[in-house]
Amino acid sequence: MHIIVINPPFKAEYGKFSRESRSPAITKSGALYYPLWLIYAASYSKKCGHKVDFVDAPAKPLNENETLNLVGKLTGSDETILFVLGTSTPSIKSDVAFGAVLKEKYSSSFVLLVGTHPTATAEETLGYNDKIDAIAIGEYDYIVRELADALDANKEISGVRGLCFRKDSEFVRTPPMPPIENMDEIPFASQFIKEYLNERDYFFAAATYPSIQIFTGRGCPCRCNFCVYPQTMHGHKYRARSPENVVAEFEYIANNFADVKEVVIEDDTFTIDKDRLTTICNLLIEKKLPKRLRWLCNARVNTLDLATMKLMKKAGCRLIIPGIESGSQEILNNIKKGTKIEQYLPYVRNAKKAGLLIHACYMVGNQGETKETMQQTLKLALKLNTDTAQFFPLIPYPGTEAYEYNKKMGYLTVGDYEHYCSEDGTHNTVLNLPNLSAQEMVDFCNYARKKYYLRPSYILHRLRVGLTNPDDLKRSIKAFGKLKKYLFK
Repeated sequence: MHIIVINPPFKAEYGKFSRESRSPAITKSGALYYPLWLIYAASYSKKCGHKVDFVDAPAKPLNENETLNLVGKLTGSDETILFVLGTSTPSIKSDVAFGAVLKEKYSSSFVLLVGTHPTATAEETLGYNDKIDAIAIGEYDYIVRELADALDANKEISGVRGLCFRKDSEFVRTPPMPPIENMDEIPFASQFIKEYLNERDYFFAAATYPSIQIFTGRGCPCRCNFCVYPQTMHGHKYRARSPENVVAEFEYIANNFADVKEVVIEDDTFTIDKDRLTTICNLLIEKKLPKRLRWLCNARVNTLDLATMKLMKKAGCRLIIPGIESGSQEILNNIKKGTKIEQYLPYVRNAKKAGLLIHACYMVGNQGETKETMQQTLKLALKLNTDTAQFFPLIPYPGTEAYEYNKKMGYLTVGDYEHYCSEDGTHNTVLNLPNLSAQEMVDFCNYARKKYYLRPSYILHRLRVGLTNPDDLKRSIKAFGKLKKYLFK
């Protein structure tokens, strides 16, 4: 079966739409995530013997006509094609429309939508257009391969697990596809990137440019009520690649990407298993990889001690990303964060002692938020004084507890999913709380960024870091170039 995996075009006239970010948008920092979930599914089907092509329209960025022209160059005149289309909440209507165009153009093809949004709203999404053949529910690597096998053998798709499709004007769901347990079975994302993509098309503001993003595991045992991937795609069991497999990919990147300086480990919480983390670090050190590659990861504040942080630093870790979220313990409890305010300061102090930088994430608009609690969050951010910080209003996505809560309470302001982004593709605020309007949350986040980044002490700190690390200075200048119009607006 010929499988063409497509990250579809969306708002190309405004920039690069980062569809697989946790909050999809054309970002203010210019970040563009690799479409990793599409990459893993494509590489697995290729490993299983299917012909695979890959089109990442936002990476260039390509508009619809340019994307269709590129697809046309990849197709034969009479072959049946399985189109696998990535989606997101703000782009879902556009994604469906693009899939319908493909179906009209290639009538014998099969159009499959994948991603968090159609997983959470399968029947609703299929109802937008009858030219969409099916939706993959949840983690879709195995689903795509099993569907391709069935189409290749002219078998009924009702035998393919993990699908939702239309049959005789009714919607049918097949039994769920079990999650992947042997994560080493999935090929390296970096190998696929090397063959199909250009690492210089992607940018992660916290990482040294250019970087490669990977996942070393899927699922998250934590229960944060706003986090979309564990609740819709991968579940709450952390299924991890073996330390040897992870380090082998580091070796592959080191040997095959001469310009890549850093690896971004995108696991929701890479540091949750201390023994595994320690083994990975020791293997990296043993193979002398820290001399060649640095790395960064998401790291909860209740998973690391000073000794582990020092080992991570020795193993090449440069930066860790914790979700601090709020300066109010009541709000942390409401969102099931599982952390305590008193854990934050020791975490930051230990990271600084270990020589690790921190990019802290803060959110406003969660259950219980007020003007007073927002100020508590800013006060905490200034006190922690991490290397960088981000401030965003909560954006609750379908399939999450946060979405269901805010929908039930009548706090969602959007009449259509397309309003999850502004006209120019940047994030839009979709909540109005009883005592806090959407505009007040946006204004606070803008104020908090200015208050944080325009401090003389912070500017001097960034200059000091840049003088000792030229790569970091280049990264900061690139990110600042994108962010400055929002800081000085």
